[in-house]
Amino acid sequence: MNDTPKKPVPFPTKEQILEFINESPSTVGKREIARAFGLRGPDKIQLKKILKQMENDGKVGRGRQRRFATPGSMPDVAVLEVSGIDEDGELLAKPVSWQGDDRPPKIYVSQSSGRTAYGMRDRLLCRMRKVSAKEYEAQVIRQISEAPSRILGIYQGDGSQGRLIPTDRRAKSEFVIAKENTMDAENGELVLCEPLPGRIYGLKPARVVERLGDSNQPKAVSLVCIHAHDIPNEFPAAAVEQAENAKAVPLGKRVDLREIPLVTIDGADARDYDDAVFAEPDTDPKNEGGWHIIVAIADVAHYVRTNDELDRSAYERGNSVYFPDRVVPMLPEALSNGWCSLVPNEDRGCLAAHMWIDADGHLLRHKFVRGLMRSHARLTYEQAQAARDGQTDEITAPLMEQVINPLYGAYESFLKYREERNVLELDVPERKMAFDDEGKVASIDKRQRLDSHKLIEEFMITANVAAAEALEQKSQPCMYRIHDAPGLEKMEALRQFLGSLDIKIAKGQTPNPKIFNRILAQAAETDQSHMINTIVLRSQAQAEYNPENIGHFGLALHRYAHFTSPIRRYSDLLVHRALIKGYGLGEGGLEDGGKDFSDMGEHLSKTERRAAAAERDAMDRYTTLFMADRVGASFGARINGVTRFGLFITLDETGADGLIPIRSLPGDFYDHDEDLHLLRGKRTGLVFRLGERVEAKLIEADVITGGMVFNLVLKPEDVAKAAKSGSGERRTKKGHRKGFKKGPKSRPRQRS
Repeated sequence: MNDTPKKPVPFPTKEQILEFINESPSTVGKREIARAFGLRGPDKIQLKKILKQMENDGKVGRGRQRRFATPGSMPDVAVLEVSGIDEDGELLAKPVSWQGDDRPPKIYVSQSSGRTAYGMRDRLLCRMRKVSAKEYEAQVIRQISEAPSRILGIYQGDGSQGRLIPTDRRAKSEFVIAKENTMDAENGELVLCEPLPGRIYGLKPARVVERLGDSNQPKAVSLVCIHAHDIPNEFPAAAVEQAENAKAVPLGKRVDLREIPLVTIDGADARDYDDAVFAEPDTDPKNEGGWHIIVAIADVAHYVRTNDELDRSAYERGNSVYFPDRVVPMLPEALSNGWCSLVPNEDRGCLAAHMWIDADGHLLRHKFVRGLMRSHARLTYEQAQAARDGQTDEITAPLMEQVINPLYGAYESFLKYREERNVLELDVPERKMAFDDEGKVASIDKRQRLDSHKLIEEFMITANVAAAEALEQKSQPCMYRIHDAPGLEKMEALRQFLGSLDIKIAKGQTPNPKIFNRILAQAAETDQSHMINTIVLRSQAQAEYNPENIGHFGLALHRYAHFTSPIRRYSDLLVHRALIKGYGLGEGGLEDGGKDFSDMGEHLSKTERRAAAAERDAMDRYTTLFMADRVGASFGARINGVTRFGLFITLDETGADGLIPIRSLPGDFYDHDEDLHLLRGKRTGLVFRLGERVEAKLIEADVITGGMVFNLVLKPEDVAKAAKSGSGERRTKKGHRKGFKKGPKSRPRQRS
């Protein structure tokens, strides 16, 4: 027997104890800590004292059953509320009760196969497992309650009780509303309801919680989209008061830019003008053919300071939302259409980028100043283009030599650099709506794409690049606008699809815009052009905001940040604040100890996607209203989506989207080839492929949900072929009819 006494175990330091608690997947007790470090007897008493000191110092927190964790940690078991889904489809949740000073950690909910999917605001009792300092995984123990999710719809009543017809096309059924729960809503009124427990005559009961007005009013469409997508549309009273108390910016230490003939160029219906431009030939003999340009942006940071009422409401919104008939602004009107709008002939504070480019459009150098400017003219895109084309008016004629011609001269240099970079050139037309005096849609047309649009775009892109470069040079945080290259999986799917059209991409080739532009150029003069543009667009990653720079794939730029629209994008306001701090330009700069840029980037990316979805939804709903009296008419269209339950189409005339259900296709059993984006009839051999032209007859236009259903109009020879090959045969239960369901119908869009 060995009687050698055991060597005493060294007592752990506070740092070692804290590291152990940090790295533990759940809370730990004094016993687990003592066991981990081999502490016995008197050492346990000393450990108790140390833990008490650490608790008093705020380094650890004590939860239930005297278990320890770092402050801001989750308990072993917690009640969570489902808060959303991330880009990879993972379910996210947040703690119902959170005591920490910082934002709660990101929580992923692990869902067992075969269980019912949880919805927004559902409450779950979960067992927590720590993945990292800011991430947890939650294993559901049981569901506590279903969310009292709100439903937007049209109220229809007969005096004794009413019904709610949901505006969301995904809703499976109507709801019944008892008289005491109607809030005296009138027939045809737009209302917001909450479902109630129980069923009445097969329909779920609900109660009205908010009356929103007459659903027959044209502006009800955008109101539906605002509520359906949870767009904040009312400012806190304190934020409105702060905006209305704002005053003009004094010259003070600012650079006086009022004599420089800066002009704004915007859409005819624009109400806020946040960027002004100027160009002149560079006088430096070493830069022959080069240009000095100025992009002056409204100084929003002067009025909106970190964590004030305006800042909090602006951050919640993230951006302005533009509907065909209205704008939900990020800032109150007193600022967005007032002191932060660069209206002509009035002094306005600005943050201005001076940039020098060479004859080939390369950015040579830049500097940023805080100035006081005065717009010399407010031009529309059409007005500027007409002047350039020789049709001047009383406003543009005096500006030709000193303003308009130099702007276009600098633009021609930018085009050279754009071509050199091989910017991704996708042809994705947008729709433009016109309204009559009663607010009804009068026409829907393709939006014109003039050189004046491209000119402003190139000036803004260059200013955005300069802002990102400047923040790197000044060692300031930057909220980059990043756009990743397509993933290998998407590239392989694209390669296989294009291979079926005899367009070759080498296997495993590193994606770059030049490859895509070559593909698009090959298809430009063919019937497959639209289809290939669509497929290339869908292969692209989504642009986002992030403090970690990976460059912008679509624009072929190494660094890029949004600087030019702080009235309508919070990301730009962050960039302004960082520039003000970096250049020492006075008050309103970025403050130390503010929100984490990573968290803000994630939030702003989400609000941007939310706005884009709401804008698309509004366009679709207005288009359905416009088409409602044309049921029975036939239209030329293209197939913009192929699924196992039918074909999504886009009409040539209006850009309207709709569904041709698979049940309406010629009598056959159709196989869905997901890789080649087509449906193929087994007996008839009929093929319906993405991008193909078809003729479609409007069968249904549901103005409440905004959905349209079409039938295919076939050529006589196709009908004969289908009848000859497949008459009298029955479809089996294995067919795709069983999987029929409605799905998304909007075309994807990409924002730079």
